[in-house]
Amino acid sequence: MLKDRTNPPEPEALALSALGWTLADETRAQRLLALTGLTPEELRQRLGEPSLLAALLGFLEAHEPDLVACAEALGVPPEALVAARRRLEG
Repeated sequence: MLKDRTNPPEPEALALSALGWTLADETRAQRLLALTGLTPEELRQRLGEPSLLAALLGFLEAHEPDLVACAEALGVPPEALVAARRRLEG
């Protein structure tokens, strides 16, 4: 997905890619919704909010196997996801 970039991806783009990866797995998607309290409709409505994108990356950070698997799928080091969360949090 993001593997061929020479510059680090923008945090928003990286977070949206991570969201796509998260939602591709039913169990992981349900866990995200349960832990955040978001409904699918709220998630769709708030996709552009940096705080929501940061929270999604924080969700992945909270479960290291998911963080590592997501980073691998996106072709970035796990640290890139952590750095993106920090940038989104301001």
